[in-house]
Amino acid sequence: MARMITDVIFDFCGVLFDWQCRACLEKAGYPAELVDHICADGDPCGFYAYEDRMDAGEDFADILPDVRREQGDEIAEVFRYYIEHYGDSLPRMLPGMEDLLRDLKAAGLGVWGLTNWSHETFHIAFEKYPQVEELLAGTVVSGVEKMHKPNADIYELTLNRFGLKAERCVFFDDTAKNIDGANAVGLHGRRFTTAEQARADLAALGVAL
Repeated sequence: MARMITDVIFDFCGVLFDWQCRACLEKAGYPAELVDHICADGDPCGFYAYEDRMDAGEDFADILPDVRREQGDEIAEVFRYYIEHYGDSLPRMLPGMEDLLRDLKAAGLGVWGLTNWSHETFHIAFEKYPQVEELLAGTVVSGVEKMHKPNADIYELTLNRFGLKAERCVFFDDTAKNIDGANAVGLHGRRFTTAEQARADLAALGVAL
């Protein structure tokens, strides 16, 4: 089995990075009540839905008028601030993930990225955490490709672009539907919780680090 797994593919937000809209808005000094409302379960202000549209390839400039019309001027201006200060929503790499990437590379495995992320803000991840760009052999970004997890096409594009075989790849994502999409094209999809659990999942597939 150790010989069967040759490559590991990682989602970004919630796997490599601690992504928090709240962190960005709190740093800006918005009232706690407003931040709580925006970040509440159910996405009452649509921030995550609008960002999902950006992740699928739409431009911020085309989405902002919809935010203003649907949510009002105040929320639209907060959303503008959030996108313009996106780096503040990435306060840290998740514990143990840089070490895991380094250990995988040292063991001779290919290490790749596959993320749902806007083409307009993705550069911030590598600017803020250049070690991630250094450690990954390549990354597919949904907003650049105008494809979106969990649809099969973006997994297939990743495999074809990097010359990977699905049955020899492990894919980590924190979202269940994205794991289902990966499994559907033959990847070994695993739900990410912590770096320690990822190491355990890899060990169960025969990857000794």
